[in-house]
Amino acid sequence: MKAIRVHQYGNSEAMIFEEVPSPKPGEGHALVQLDVVGVNFIDIYQRMGLYPIPLPFTPGNEGAGTVLEIGPGVTEVAPGDKVAYCGAIGSYAGYAVVPSWRLVKIPQGIDPKTAAAAMLQGMTAHYLSHDTYPLKPKDVCVVHAAAGGVGLLLVQMAKLRGAQVIATVSTQEKARLALVAGADEVILYTEKDFESEVKRLTDGSGVQVVYDSVGQATFDKSLNCLAPRGTLVLYGQASGPVPPFDPQVLNARGSLFLTRPTLAHYTRNREELLSRANQVLGWAAEGLLSVRIGETFPLADAGEAHRKLAGRETTGKILLLP
Repeated sequence: MKAIRVHQYGNSEAMIFEEVPSPKPGEGHALVQLDVVGVNFIDIYQRMGLYPIPLPFTPGNEGAGTVLEIGPGVTEVAPGDKVAYCGAIGSYAGYAVVPSWRLVKIPQGIDPKTAAAAMLQGMTAHYLSHDTYPLKPKDVCVVHAAAGGVGLLLVQMAKLRGAQVIATVSTQEKARLALVAGADEVILYTEKDFESEVKRLTDGSGVQVVYDSVGQATFDKSLNCLAPRGTLVLYGQASGPVPPFDPQVLNARGSLFLTRPTLAHYTRNREELLSRANQVLGWAAEGLLSVRIGETFPLADAGEAHRKLAGRETTGKILLLP
């Protein structure tokens, strides 16, 4: 089969499109023929070696397709099932062997592209808004990168929970998308200082939570946007990692909370995974959640997909087609 392989950590050119042997499922695993592959920032971090993976490896943590074969002991799925998954490395390929407990059957009314686009980013938005900081009616939150894949879903989920959303984006087109998703206020951080605008919009009181996937470029000002006892949820580092940090700052700025979550810890077992995935996919099937597909690329063009994602040139979800 054809697959993308990384033999040395590096930039997008480190991903090589080449022929590799087709895998076979072992015990507790299933072989999935992939129709659609999701592209996520974690793929970039792994390709660069920020999240080290033993070399060489096939990148990709998310996909949707059809179960072709199951290994011994598999009870969760059967050949022919349409499934989606995330959290298993190796999806930039024609076929992937996936732990069967991670496979979620795609419900009626959901196409493979939507399913692939909703898994990792949809469940990320779900745990952020429902668990890491469970939003309540009348809470005010800041969502950075609000027109991105997670951002658009997070804005919608925040509104489903009754919160007020202040979105930050870089362009007028991204502002329009954030407003369509339900944002109450949108700040173009390229034109206005988002910290000053958040304080103005909240009459100086600050917000209960900032959801920050940008990292280094926004971290300090995100802290300054918080009300006393507010929470900064740092769930990505698109602009680079945050430098070493003195926790005494949290005390000085109002007994603040800081957390650095990841989806793996919010889908630790099949029960939790299915609960979260089925709610996200169910909302999409019912029309309560709009999943925006930004761009699709042939698998061979994975490098271009990474360049656009890293350059923050995208809106919604990027997909690869094997």
